[in-house]
Amino acid sequence: MKTVRVDASRSYEVKIGRGLLGTVGCEAAKITDGKVLVVTDETVAPLYLGAVVNSLRQAGLTVSSASVPAGEASKSPEYYVNLMNILAAKHLTRSDAVLALGGGVVGDLAGFAAATYLRGIPVIQIPTTLLAMVDSSVGGKTAIDLPAGKNLVGAFHQPSLVLCDPEVLSTLPEDTFRDGCAEVIKTAVLFDRELFDHLHRRGTDFDREDVIARCVSLKRDVVCRDEFDTGERQKLNLGHTIGHAVEKCSHFTVSHGKAVAIGTAMMARAFSADAEEILAVLRAFALPTASDFSAQELADAALADKKRDGDTLTLVIPEAIGKASLKKIPVSELPAVIKAGI
Repeated sequence: MKTVRVDASRSYEVKIGRGLLGTVGCEAAKITDGKVLVVTDETVAPLYLGAVVNSLRQAGLTVSSASVPAGEASKSPEYYVNLMNILAAKHLTRSDAVLALGGGVVGDLAGFAAATYLRGIPVIQIPTTLLAMVDSSVGGKTAIDLPAGKNLVGAFHQPSLVLCDPEVLSTLPEDTFRDGCAEVIKTAVLFDRELFDHLHRRGTDFDREDVIARCVSLKRDVVCRDEFDTGERQKLNLGHTIGHAVEKCSHFTVSHGKAVAIGTAMMARAFSADAEEILAVLRAFALPTASDFSAQELADAALADKKRDGDTLTLVIPEAIGKASLKKIPVSELPAVIKAGI
């Protein structure tokens, strides 16, 4: 097992290791001795909800659960309010906890509910996808979507604990696993040539525990230096401005991981000295590197992006593998940037 300690506004541990799902009860009992609401989705529930609930109950905790449909549509005001009403009906207090069991959608929705119910109660993240393990479960960003755009309503709320069990990845559809690989590749492009080369050599057969721990450590370092996303942490948005636009234009039929892969590829074509290497690795992981939407369509969709600041937008420039910078541009220049990356 590997442990990464995050010392942000709340200090907590991210534990990565096979078999950790079986320790949920004793780990959660260190956070609360009261009630736990497990939030999951209809795909994950048949696989792991029973085992998690049993483990929590064996640790002496009072457990209830709530399940939402799988998919981005559950990150909505409707499901958020439903979840808040469940928390109130179960009479959870600030000494109780929410446990997010699922991928990024569940983690974001449950995390935002925990951030805002009673002005904040503990949340435990148990990510069940690679994407959530290496990215969304760590760092405290929680959010729901609006029709105008993705993650427009949210809060920073650090988890009290994150447990990553690579064994659960064995039940992921191959397509979903590759979505997570897009975030792994993005992290390597930003910060770590050695990690990038490992991915290039091994493909999807990479060392899962080591790679997850490395990605978490790299994100931890950035989050601890810039928890509230005002500077360096914005680098983690590589590929996301265009990626979120692809998601919106496709009405979310293009998954987040594939959209990030497209966004990363476009930014690499436009700016990176190592563009061909980056594109080669994305293709080796069977990830898309182009979109059918026009530069203007993507630019129009990106105007609702939360990273916009007045008439400017901050882009993450992947200068070379392991080296990235931030650049503010007028929103009027975004179509030309996207066109350069197509």
